[in-house]
Amino acid sequence: MTRNSDPVIDWDAYIALRRDIHRHPELGFEEFRTARMVADRLRTLGYDVAEGIAGTGVVGTLRHGDSGRSIGLRADMDALPIQESNRIEWASQVPGTMHACGHDGHTAILLAAAEIIARRRNFDGTVHLIFQPAEELGGGGGARRMIEEGLFERFPCDAVFALHNMPGWPTGKFLFRAGAMMASSDRVVITFTGRGGHAAVPHRAVDPTVAAASAIMALQTIVSRNIDPLDSVVISIGKLEAGATYNVIPGSARLELSVRAFSPEIRDELEARIRRICTLQAESYGATAEVDYQRGYPMLINTADETGVAIDVARRIFGAENVQAETEPLMGSEDFAYMLQERPGCYLLVGNGMIGELDPGSGLTHCMVHNPGYDFNDACLAPAATFWSELTAQWLAPR
Repeated sequence: MTRNSDPVIDWDAYIALRRDIHRHPELGFEEFRTARMVADRLRTLGYDVAEGIAGTGVVGTLRHGDSGRSIGLRADMDALPIQESNRIEWASQVPGTMHACGHDGHTAILLAAAEIIARRRNFDGTVHLIFQPAEELGGGGGARRMIEEGLFERFPCDAVFALHNMPGWPTGKFLFRAGAMMASSDRVVITFTGRGGHAAVPHRAVDPTVAAASAIMALQTIVSRNIDPLDSVVISIGKLEAGATYNVIPGSARLELSVRAFSPEIRDELEARIRRICTLQAESYGATAEVDYQRGYPMLINTADETGVAIDVARRIFGAENVQAETEPLMGSEDFAYMLQERPGCYLLVGNGMIGELDPGSGLTHCMVHNPGYDFNDACLAPAATFWSELTAQWLAPR
């Protein structure tokens, strides 16, 4: 039994459940099997269950006592379009799809917490367990859609909390940060249009690849010359596409960018400068540029009071040595940010093991998420579920 885990819970059963979800991964808004399993288990535990929110979202509600106070705990359920490379018994059985980010673990954690909460009933108020689809889909993912479909009107929450496993930190260590925790994430698609022609007579064409190449170099000056060096910004070109063969100048070229920032003002400035640079670079070569700027997840901002409560709970259960209260912000992004725009709360991290460390439970070497060799560390399940149950008890303590 993991230290500080509830002795009445069959943790092996939840490890088996997690691995079953891992075997049967489902992409965003397609989590039909996972959602049915979640709903059935919640009903067995005595929760009122609402299904079909944002298509495959599930909310389980448990009330105890007569307080009007409430808390929301969220887990994401979707997998990624990645072919798994692991040779393990519970490897994905769905070609080209795997749980490469640990959402199978997050779902199992919250279900285990649901059982602890239901068994103990040491709270006064209402608990809403939010099982969200489609976290991986970008700006139009599951959190925003659940909110648009009335999540917090139907299931009022005084505060909402979520967690994510974090490879690169010791197993079970809890990481927090009040304020800006994760960056915004935008996708930019830029199409440069010129005039195609024969490679032997470039003067009779307008080469869009030259305009694209020039824009790539100029875009990097935004970070180095237009933004305060103390502000964190990322502009990464993830895709460059042009042409079909070596001896033909193509008629168009296409770039796809990932743009990340930690403030709305800088986010706006990045968009303005990207549009201007690409347009003017294209014009200088006689080409044109069309910029499709797609706003994705906003900055994830944890509120101070709610983060403070979560930190105190983690320290009390696991000891101060296993809690980092001021972890560094991450340039990654999360659609739980939409929920934190609607309600106060906290998004926290749980260590999933050091990178390169061998996991004796599976024989796998720990690696980063979104990797075909990734697997959630089952040793995180019990401490994380215990944390959720203790946070609920603290937040809804009888008064």
